Amino acid sequence: MAASVASWILWQAHKKGIIRLFYITLIISKFKHSTGVFSHMISVIIPTFNEEENIAQCLVSLTHQTIPRNEYEIIVVDGGSKDASCMIAEKYADSVFTQTSKKVGGARNDGIMSAKGEIVATTDADCILPPDWIEIIRKDFKDEHVQLYGPVYPIEEGIGNKISLLMANSFSRIGYYSKTFYYTLGCNTAFRKDAFIKAGMYRCIDAGDDLEIALRMRDWGTVVFDDRLKVGFSMRRYQQYGTLKSLYEWVYIVAHGGETQKYSYTQKKYK
Repeated sequence: MAASVASWILWQAHKKGIIRLFYITLIISKFKHSTGVFSHMISVIIPTFNEEENIAQCLVSLTHQTIPRNEYEIIVVDGGSKDASCMIAEKYADSVFTQTSKKVGGARNDGIMSAKGEIVATTDADCILPPDWIEIIRKDFKDEHVQLYGPVYPIEEGIGNKISLLMANSFSRIGYYSKTFYYTLGCNTAFRKDAFIKAGMYRCIDAGDDLEIALRMRDWGTVVFDDRLKVGFSMRRYQQYGTLKSLYEWVYIVAHGGETQKYSYTQKKYK
């Protein structure tokens, strides 16, 4: 009789444990559904090439975000740097490795394929990310978007730099709101990883890879421009090589399918 009573007590406790576990699971499930971001690890991909003078400030800005550090990872994909870029990156990043695919688009693809996150974001080694950058990405992806991008502001001082990026951002907004084109920048964009892979990923070309990817991404869902998603953008290319010359070369390369023997847009040498 005593054994039967003990068994009954244990069974009741076991049932209560199951019921309690059921309610906890239900609450977690509802929270996950309501936010859309509960389980989303975010992976940040940074291509680099001889960026020892800039990459530390980029990575420091990424380690000072408003969400916990264990909720996102930093992946640096190196293009064969001859300086201390990788050594510096290893102090801050979760993963640092050499790319196997060609061009900047290939480096981003390599990083995304190694990423743990359901959401993957890309930026450049000479950019500075505001503290809420990853948090904005996470909030925006609670809706069923497949790609997110935003404007840029100049890191360097000068009215000329501000005017140049004001024009670039205006061009980006015109394209987005008219639904005629998506002027996305690889330094400030994010994707759902599964949709990105289905869309065919970045083309491994010299220029224009971050412009045309959105045309394929919209076949898999909504591409969204968010004015809050801002990134500090280095104007060093335009300061050293000239704004008009740099823009002309970019347009020329894009007009020729992203590759040309006449100009090269990537892996520039800076003073």
